This record gives sequence, structure tokens and C-alpha cells, in this order.
Amino acid sequence: MISWDQIAGYPNDPTVLHPVKCDRSHLWDTCDSTRLTVRGDWVHIHWTMASSTDLSRIKESSDTGKQQNRVVTEEEWLQKWEANNIGFHNEQGHPLADMGHSVIGVEFSEQALKDFFVEQNLSYSEGSIPEISKAKVFKSTSGNISLYCCSIYDLSSKIAGKFDGIWDRGALVAINPCDRERYANLMLSLMDKNCSYLLATVSYDPNKYKGPPFYVPEHEIESLFGKFCEIKCLQMQDVFSERQKVWGLDYFLE
Repeated sequence: MISWDQIAGYPNDPTVLHPVKCDRSHLWDTCDSTRLTVRGDWVHIHWTMASSTDLSRIKESSDTGKQQNRVVTEEEWLQKWEANNIGFHNEQGHPLADMGHSVIGVEFSEQALKDFFVEQNLSYSEGSIPEISKAKVFKSTSGNISLYCCSIYDLSSKIAGKFDGIWDRGALVAINPCDRERYANLMLSLMDKNCSYLLATVSYDPNKYKGPPFYVPEHEIESLFGKFCEIKCLQMQDVFSERQKVWGLDYFLE
């Protein structure tokens, strides 16, 4: 099962992708405060980074600058969709379902989820989620795509199960910096034995742009996952464009 944490995500924005091996025998499931008892067990998180230019001149910032206390509210996120201010959105998407996977996605905006089915020309049904008040789930008629409309923090393994794979593109970089530990603990609690977690982040000078997408330094990824995971950077790419120039940046890595 593949978890697509944010169907809308930030697919046009840079990312850092992280393989992490996680020993989860001592993790806490933050959703229901019960200790996980997975035995013997390692979860792989993959971090991808390649270089189209010489990146040796770029040094990682030691802090998150102006972003440390930045908070994007749920109302702000919904307003982006209502105003069609969604430059981060990519209609092309990643065809995980077409590859035979069962896909579960989570998105707070109901409009975003409905737009997804329209864009992909997929019929779907709509239902409630008894465990989450006022939440909905949209399922493709084919049955292999289920999109939850709720706060991701309301989701748990009791509701969605555990995952063989998680594709985190545009999720961690959109989470408010103050919520990253909570988010990382939730991701760890959703991983099944031998789960592969492909994590995408971005790198730029956080003193020049407030985000989102937010800058997530390597040392913070290590802090969030390193206690349980062996983290390896797979690829880095310089994707600086006019868009980032408008933001006041002079480099932008994914």
C-alpha cells in the first residue's frame, strides 16, 4: 500500500528525498499512545539528491531563519484552493495506482480532492469516517485510490492501516516547523515492517523566504528520524527558476 500524503503537495517545488532504515521496536504510536511492538524490524526511508550544476559552493544553513515561528493556518490553506493560488499543484501527478498500488492520500481541502478525480477523469464515491468527526473519504470506483479529507494528525494506523511504502513529496516541507516532530512520529507509526519511505525536501536560504515550502535542513531530518533510521541522501538537483527568483532567492535545491 502506498501513502500519498498530500495529493496536491508541492510537486513543482524542489525536494530532498531520504533510504532510511528504521528500528521501530521502541517507537511510540502518537495517535493512540500505545507502544509499537514490531519485531526485528527495519523501515527504509529514501532521500534522493543529483546535481545538474556544481553544488559545492552552497553550504547548508545552520538554522531555519525567519521560518522558525511561521504558522500556516488551515484557513490559509483552504483560501489558496478557493483563490486558485496553487502554483505548487501539478496535474500530472505520480501514477502509483496505474502501477498496481493501492493508494491512500490525505488532504485538508475537499476541493483539492474533488479536483483530483476530475483532473484524472476518475469516478468516485464519497463516505464518512466514523472515527473522525466531520471527515470524509473519497474512493475511486476502481477501489484502489482512497483520499481522506481531514487533518493528517487525525489519521492513524487504526483507520488507514500500515504502509509498505510512503511517498512524501510536498508534505514535510508544507508542515509548520513547530509541528515537524509530531508529523515525523505519525509517519513512523504508519510504517509497516520493511516499509520504504521516499522523502522529498527543499534547500534554500530561509532568511530570504518565509515559505512554504519550508526549508528542512539535513540535521533536522537526522533529528526527526535518525534515532530509528539510517539516513542516506540519494540525489540533489539544482532547480532554481524565475519563480524562486521572485521569492528573493539566489539558489533552490531539490
